[in-house]
Amino acid sequence: MTDDQRAGQVARLLSAYDEQLRGGSESADVPTSTDGPVIRVEYPQRGFVSYRSLEGLDGAEVDALIARQRDYFAAKGQPVEWKLRGHDLPADLPDRLRAAGFEPEDQETVLIAESADIVDRLAGRDAVDGVTIRLVTDRADFERIAAMESTVWGEDWSWLTDDLVRRHATGLTDIYVAEADGVVVSAAWAVYKENTEFTGLWGGSTLAEWRGKGIYKALVAVRAARAVAQGYKYLHVDASDDSSPILQRLGFLAVTTTTPYVHTP
Repeated sequence: MTDDQRAGQVARLLSAYDEQLRGGSESADVPTSTDGPVIRVEYPQRGFVSYRSLEGLDGAEVDALIARQRDYFAAKGQPVEWKLRGHDLPADLPDRLRAAGFEPEDQETVLIAESADIVDRLAGRDAVDGVTIRLVTDRADFERIAAMESTVWGEDWSWLTDDLVRRHATGLTDIYVAEADGVVVSAAWAVYKENTEFTGLWGGSTLAEWRGKGIYKALVAVRAARAVAQGYKYLHVDASDDSSPILQRLGFLAVTTTTPYVHTP
């Protein structure tokens, strides 16, 4: 792929991302309200602000819009996340968010690939010796995933159990575990975005002693194949600095960045 071809492909993928994955598709199955161009997503413990574009608003209007979201959730005693993409306008939006009391968390890279392309690239890489990858649906398995994540991150991830129960209940999430000798050593899930062409890839954390054995790639391969079977054209990942290089080597393209700006009352 030439540089021009790559740039053209990135532009096409970013356009599809903005059109299909922003706004209403970020708030499925959760109570919402609107304020001009933004959608306020009201999770039980934390608010979330989504939008496709702030085009047409001047600086003072943007500042007022930010302040209203901050104050709306502060009145409920809740923090709120404003999810900023690297290509969002106005260009000084990060400064405006900070001025309103929002603090940035870790930046991630938005990666996209065609599902069928990843299946081709990972042909034969969907299994690892000594490891069983299986689709899970029971709460007991979700609890085992949460316990594994707690070990990986060194903090309490027990909340993930109920989150996976909720995701599974929608019928739009497939959840996989990778097990060795009956122990969950990694887990990942695929979220099918209804009325879009996208499948989101989530999870992929692996116990330290099991890294570097191809488990992460195998979980990508399994989920990519499932996405193709379900008729979803694209795979999408908000990738950490650890995952991004791996996925780009597999053929994912970086199209923008995403940074949570969070206000805590």
